[in-house]
Amino acid sequence: MAAPAQNLRINGDRLWDSLMEMARIGPGVAGGNNRQTLTDEDGEGRALFQDWCVAAGCSMGLDQMGNMFARREGTDPDALPVYVGSHLDTQPTGGKYDGVLGVLGGLEIIRTLNDLGIKTRHPIVATNWTNEEGTRFAPAMLSSGVFAGMHTQGWAYAREDAEGKTFGDELQRIGWRGEEEVGARKMHAFFELHIEQGPILEAEGKDIGVVTHGQGLSWTQITVTGKDAHTGSTPMPMRKNAGLAMARILEKVDEIALSHAPHAVGAAGHIDVYPNSRNVIPGKVVFTVDLRSPDLAVITDMENRLRVAAEDIVNEMGLSVEFEKVGGFDPVSFDVECVAAVRDAAERLGYSHTDIISGAGHDACWINRVAPTAMVMCPCVDGLSHNEAEEISRDWAAAGTDVLFHAVVETAEIVE
Repeated sequence: MAAPAQNLRINGDRLWDSLMEMARIGPGVAGGNNRQTLTDEDGEGRALFQDWCVAAGCSMGLDQMGNMFARREGTDPDALPVYVGSHLDTQPTGGKYDGVLGVLGGLEIIRTLNDLGIKTRHPIVATNWTNEEGTRFAPAMLSSGVFAGMHTQGWAYAREDAEGKTFGDELQRIGWRGEEEVGARKMHAFFELHIEQGPILEAEGKDIGVVTHGQGLSWTQITVTGKDAHTGSTPMPMRKNAGLAMARILEKVDEIALSHAPHAVGAAGHIDVYPNSRNVIPGKVVFTVDLRSPDLAVITDMENRLRVAAEDIVNEMGLSVEFEKVGGFDPVSFDVECVAAVRDAAERLGYSHTDIISGAGHDACWINRVAPTAMVMCPCVDGLSHNEAEEISRDWAAAGTDVLFHAVVETAEIVE
C-alpha cells in the first residue's frame, strides 16, 4: 500500500483550537476538566463532537453502550473501516488532553483528508468510547470492554456510581443510548493517539512514542484485621495494629516490584483505615495493591510473592488477612504491522521516536483482542496526568496527530 506523501500534515492550529473549545465544556476548578462519563457535561461534549463530525461530512453511529462512530466513506463498499479514536470523558480533576487528543485527532484526520481532497479505499471512523476512565462507574475501559466481549452489557448497565445511579439509567437519561448492537462492527484496524501519562518521552527528548505493548494489571484487595485499642493506654507488645501490618506489606510491594525492574511497578492507591480515629489503633485496614508489568509471568510472580509476604507478616503479628482479586487484565502485544505503520510514519516525517510500553490501560488494550491495533503517544509535561495541571505543547499535539494521520491513511489505502 502507498504511504502518504512526506509533506502531508494535519492542521495543527485547527486541532489545538478544537481541543481548547472542547475544554470549555465541564471546566475543572484549577484549569482542567471535570467531564465525567454520562454527566450532563459529557452529553454536551458528545453533542459538540457530533456537530463537528456531521459538518465534516460524516455519518454518526451510536451503539447501546453510547460508543460514537463518525464514518467517512471509502471508495470500496466492501472494505472494512479503519477506526481511530479514544475517549472524551475525564477524571473529576482531569486534564484537557487525556483521551480527548485521540478523539479530536481522529476528527482532524478526516478534516485534513477533506481539505486535501484525498479518498481512501477503506472508510475511516473516528470513535469516542464511553467511560474509559472508570471513575464514576468502575471498571475503566468499560464500553470498549463490552465491545470486545470482556464484559456483558447487562453487567455494565448495572454498574453503580457513588450515589447508587446505574450506568444504564444514566446513559438513557443523557440521551446517548443507541440501538446498534455492541461489538457488531468489524474493523480492518484500530489506532489510538494518547498522551504518554508518564515522563519517559519528555525526559528522553522524543517527539513520538511507538507503543509496542501495554502493561498487564492486577488489583488485589487486602483486608487485614487486628484489634481496635486506645493508642495511649495499650502497651506496645500487646497491640494488634492492622495499620502497622499494612505498612510492612506495602514495603514488600515496593521490594517485589523493584526486583523486576525496570518495567514492573507496584503501589497501593486505595487505602481505608478503620476506625480512622486519631487515638485508636487501627483494628482493620482495607487496601488495594496495584501490580503491573508487560510480562504475565512477572505479574503472576508478584501476586504470589505478595500473598506469601502478607501472610507471613500478619501471622507473625497475630492478625488475620483476606485477599480478593478485584480487577486486572493480561499484558497486551500490539499488532506488528500496525506498530510498524506508526514507526514508519514517524521516520518518514522526521520525528524523533522510541518504542515504549504503555503503563496505563487504554481502550486500545481491549480492542486489540478483536482487531489489529496500535497506539501513538506524545509527551506530556513532567509526565503529569489525571491532574488539572496536565499539559502538552501545540507542537507535541501536532506531531502525534501527524504520525496518527500517516499510519491511519496508509492503512486505509489512498486512492490515486
